[in-house]
Amino acid sequence: MRKIVELYQRITRKITLLEITREELRMAHLEKLKAESAADYANGIVAYNEARIERLNKRISEYAEEI
Repeated sequence: MRKIVELYQRITRKITLLEITREELRMAHLEKLKAESAADYANGIVAYNEARIERLNKRISEYAEEI
């Protein structure tokens, strides 16, 4: 019974400004990590397409010389 009372008190207690600020900071770090992951992925896509464009331009030049 005592554990239930303690749990209820923890759940219903007033949250401090420090706790709110720490949680916001934690969320900011998490969002930053997500954005960095998205940027890494996007940079990979850009690099892939740059190489692809270079390869395709080379092929077009080779095929144009054959004509």
